This record gives sequence, structure tokens and C-alpha cells, in this order.
Amino acid sequence: MLSDELKTLVETRMQKTLEGIEETLQHIFERQKMGLEELKGAVQSLEESFNLLSQKWALQILYTLFLRTTIGFGELKKILGVNSRTLSDKLKALNQYGYVRRTVEQGPPLRVRYSLTTRGWNTMLLALPLLYYSSSNLA
Repeated sequence: MLSDELKTLVETRMQKTLEGIEETLQHIFERQKMGLEELKGAVQSLEESFNLLSQKWALQILYTLFLRTTIGFGELKKILGVNSRTLSDKLKALNQYGYVRRTVEQGPPLRVRYSLTTRGWNTMLLALPLLYYSSSNLA
């Protein structure tokens, strides 16, 4: 848990960020009129990302990589307590969508390490306040 002082700091900065996002979006909407097809494409793109990120283990994997920077498959499996097949499938999907970087280190032994891409890192920077906000009494 955060101390009251840190909680106030987080909440104040989040409020400023939300106001900045809202101002930016209003500016975009005023200057750029989106047609029906553009709007439909934007919504579909968002839906794909949300579907991937809302799948079981996706945010836990990204959060672990956020905290550890680079980690091997075995260590990630041990931390999360997930089976190999599930972890492998989730890492492949996150890699395919550009959230995770897979690096093979030549051995012996051969090692596979995972880290966040810039997209993955920025997604976590955006997700953590969202998760904090949605689970707190800020509304």
C-alpha cells in the first residue's frame, strides 16, 4: 500500500494526466473530423489490443518484465506459476503484437530471454495508473 503522501502525489499527477489527455483529444476531434470508416477502424484496432491485454497472464507477464527488465523463460514460469505451454503461447502473442522482445543467446547452453519493447514499456506505464485508478476510490 502507498502512504497517504504518495497516494496524494499519484492521484494529483493522474488527474493532471487525465486533463491533458482530454484536452488533447478535444483538440484532435475539433480539427480532424473522423469519417465512419476511420472511426470503425480505430475502434477495431483498440479492441484487438484490449482483447490481447485482457487475456489471462498477459498483464502479469508484462508487469513482471517491467519490474525485471530481462528474464529467462524458466524464471518467468517460476515467478508466475504458469505451465510452460500457456506461458509459451502468451509470450508468442505478446511478441507478435510488439509488446515483448524475444532474444536467443547462443550457448552452450542456448538461452531465451524476454524483455519489453518500447510499446510494451509504454503500455505498462499507461496500464498501471489505469489499474490503480479503477481499483481506488478516485471516481
